[in-house]
Amino acid sequence: MDNFYAAGRNHLFVPGPVNIPEPVLRAMNRNNEDYRSPAIPAMTKTLLEDVKQIFKTTSGTPFLFPTTGTGAWESALTNTLSPGDRVVSFLIGQFSLLWIDQQQRLGFNVDVVESE
Repeated sequence: MDNFYAAGRNHLFVPGPVNIPEPVLRAMNRNNEDYRSPAIPAMTKTLLEDVKQIFKTTSGTPFLFPTTGTGAWESALTNTLSPGDRVVSFLIGQFSLLWIDQQQRLGFNVDVVESE
């Protein structure tokens, strides 16, 4: 972990992308980009055809969804449920509390089951 907080390094304090270890950075010879960077669209455009190869398809339009885990939660909820739908959530720690809060803010009727 030498040079973990070296001057000039862009240390990311978000759940993703992760900080890349120094040996990997040296091998890549460049720093990683924050997923919110304005450079990301141009960088990812060339990846779309490669994504098709990974999923063994030649048709369709690949969709990259750069977001935090919370953004993925919101996407999952809003694409599977509608405001007013009833959901059951277990309260078993901080992440479940955030999940419940997001469900309530999206207008779902949330039944909370508390656990220790």
